Amino acid sequence: MWIDVLLLAKLAERPRHGYELRKQVEESSGRALSNNSLYPALRRFAEAGAVTRTAQQQEGRPPRHVYTITDVGRELLHDLLAELPAELAGDPAEFLARLAGFGRLEPAERLRVLDAREKAVAAQRERLAKLGTGQVGPWSRLVLAEVRRRAEHEQDWLASLRTRAEQVSPELSPEHFPEHFPEEDSR
Repeated sequence: MWIDVLLLAKLAERPRHGYELRKQVEESSGRALSNNSLYPALRRFAEAGAVTRTAQQQEGRPPRHVYTITDVGRELLHDLLAELPAELAGDPAEFLARLAGFGRLEPAERLRVLDAREKAVAAQRERLAKLGTGQVGPWSRLVLAEVRRRAEHEQDWLASLRTRAEQVSPELSPEHFPEHFPEEDSR
C-alpha cells in the first residue's frame, strides 16, 4: 500500500508518464519500484476513477501514457495518508510513505499516524525485550542487539517528529533536524 501512497502523491504534484513516475517514487523513497508493481497499481487507480490515462503521441515511437490524478484520487490520497492501520503500522515503508505526505494533513491527522507507528514500535520493543539470547549464537545476538538499538532510536525520533507534527504548517529545515539534512557540498 505504500506504493499507492507514493504514486498518488507524485501524481498530485503534476501529471506524469509511467517511467517518470517510477523514477520519482524511487528517488523520493530510496526503494526500487518494478514495473510489475507500478502498472497494476495505475490500472487499479484508473478503474477506480482515481487517475485518468491519456495517450501522448511521440514522433517515431509508440504513444506514451500520461497519468493525471482526479478529485477521487486526491480524496483517496488524503484517506491513505491520514490512516495507518495497526496491521500496517509495523512496516517502516508504510509509515515513511505517510510521513512524506504530512504536509497534506492537518495536525490531528498527523498525530494519529504517529500514534499508530509509536504503538507498533513500542510493541516491537516489548517483543524484543522478551526474547532470550541464551539459545542463539553470537551473530544472532548481534542482530538482536542492533534491532533493539534501531527500535529505541526510532522511538526517540518519533518523539521529535511529534513536536513538528503538532504545528499547523510545520517548517522542516536543517535547524530542526540537522542530523537528517546533511550539509550541501559547496564545490
